[in-house]
Amino acid sequence: MSKHERGPKGGQSNSNTSDENNRVAVKDLYDDGKATRKPRPPKPSNAVTIAVSSRTLFNMGKERKVFEEEGLERYVTYQLELEDQPFTPGVAFPFVKALMNVNARLRELYPDSEELFDIVLMTNNHAQVGVRLINSINYYDLTIERFCMTGGESPIGYLKAYMTNLYLSRDSKKVQEAIEEGIAAATMFACDNENQLSDTQLRVAFDGDAVLFSDESEIIVKEHGLDTFFMHEKEFENKPLAQGPLKCFLEALGKLQRKFYAKNQRINCPIRTYLVTARSAASAGARVLKTLRSWGLEIDEALFLAGAPKGPLLLKIRPHIFFDDQMFHIEGAQELGTIAAHVPYGIGQKYHKGQRIDTSNAENKEKN
Repeated sequence: MSKHERGPKGGQSNSNTSDENNRVAVKDLYDDGKATRKPRPPKPSNAVTIAVSSRTLFNMGKERKVFEEEGLERYVTYQLELEDQPFTPGVAFPFVKALMNVNARLRELYPDSEELFDIVLMTNNHAQVGVRLINSINYYDLTIERFCMTGGESPIGYLKAYMTNLYLSRDSKKVQEAIEEGIAAATMFACDNENQLSDTQLRVAFDGDAVLFSDESEIIVKEHGLDTFFMHEKEFENKPLAQGPLKCFLEALGKLQRKFYAKNQRINCPIRTYLVTARSAASAGARVLKTLRSWGLEIDEALFLAGAPKGPLLLKIRPHIFFDDQMFHIEGAQELGTIAAHVPYGIGQKYHKGQRIDTSNAENKEKN
């Protein structure tokens, strides 16, 4: 070894190597921290915002019973006593996890994009309960950073401020309020035995009339019968149906799907949509498909059942959520383990299993 190699340059080289090793070690430590840190929520103006109530995200049946039987003060105290005990998952939990999976895939393809799902916890719980909710969210590693806790007041007035694309609740009155405000909303119902759902693909199933579309055609069925309905749909086949309360949510899903298509990921897209309608295909299906086309929207699978039960088809699909405006379809889905959400919109709310609901007694009581 020459003296030049043993001189100051050699010492400087060792020093540089040591500095580089330290830099790499620090960077690795920082990168490990980034891997475990939750991603920042997107800006609401760019995001598809899903607002979920605390009772849909978590199972709060015991807590609800305490509130109803023992009152608010005992309820808050009870929550504080169990602050470090996480809630068990609720009916919307699998749906929220599926949304997070889509976000992870989008971030892989578009690291700097903010066109993502943003999940907001929307609850009328007291702020004192917030710590247990936060602890539960962190326990399950959910990416939920935006909260709205209204302390007993209805949170509906905040939905527009949060730029909500879909609101899910167990409270049918709040859902009705949201729909009247022009916000896509549905009441979620739990199942005793839920089906095993996909971990890699968000599956969303929609009814057609009074969900994606207005109830204009359903009114004709209810008031004039199927024959008149078939004639009407044939006559107006090329006239798009008016939009229903969940059209905008399908539109938002389609926007995110197209981001995958742009990266040649159509086959492996982690979002899949289904139309599950009681309509007949040959007699009344063309207008539905042409309406979607006129809106510039795609549906991945369209199932026309011609009045057959929806439950068995939904069992095959295994959606994370199924939207329908009629309770007997919701009940049929539940019986076979499908997570269903009722959309209280349109003339279908006046009927059950094809029979008009008699509201005369209730109306008379109100008058008296």
